[in-house]
Amino acid sequence: MSLKIMDHPLIKHKMTILRKKETSSMEFRQITTEIATLMGYEVTRDLELRDIDIETPLEKTVGQEISGKKISIVPILRAGIGMVDGLLTIVPSARVGHIGMYRDPETLKPVTYYCKLPKDIENRLVILLDPMLATGGTLVEAIDELKAKGATKIKSLNLLAAPEGIKAVQEKHPDVDIYVCEVDRCLNEHGYILPGLGDAGDRLFGTK
Repeated sequence: MSLKIMDHPLIKHKMTILRKKETSSMEFRQITTEIATLMGYEVTRDLELRDIDIETPLEKTVGQEISGKKISIVPILRAGIGMVDGLLTIVPSARVGHIGMYRDPETLKPVTYYCKLPKDIENRLVILLDPMLATGGTLVEAIDELKAKGATKIKSLNLLAAPEGIKAVQEKHPDVDIYVCEVDRCLNEHGYILPGLGDAGDRLFGTK
């Protein structure tokens, strides 16, 4: 498994906007979409290509097209929804599945309540979306669900991660690549990332 930390100046700039407590929900949604689009270029960097004969307005030539696995985008509800449009901007033909999970506020354990995936998930590259990789419990459980349904190639896209969450995923699912914008200091006693950006779902949708 590899951990890829995005270091593009545009991503760093936009992450700073997300972190600010005065950023509105509307702006938070917009910036999250923009960051997800930028991350999408990196997570699809190793897609397989094949040569194809084409004809330009001037002559025949050889171009390239994607030939590897098709893509499925799978957000973890609800916060993962905020990253979907950004990925669909660059891979509009991707199928979108959904995994519904929430974290029990007392035990901090993930609870799955919904899972709907493309029927051919075993033949697809799955890009799993969740803005926050905190304790790692939710992501580990989601990967368990995907593998149980037949998924064999999974990548995780997260805006922020805590060292504890990264370690948990690495230990349970060493074959899953993790792409993050930034790795923060630690978790607090409630399992929130510090310095973090608050509750991503609440900030995306204007709830408390």
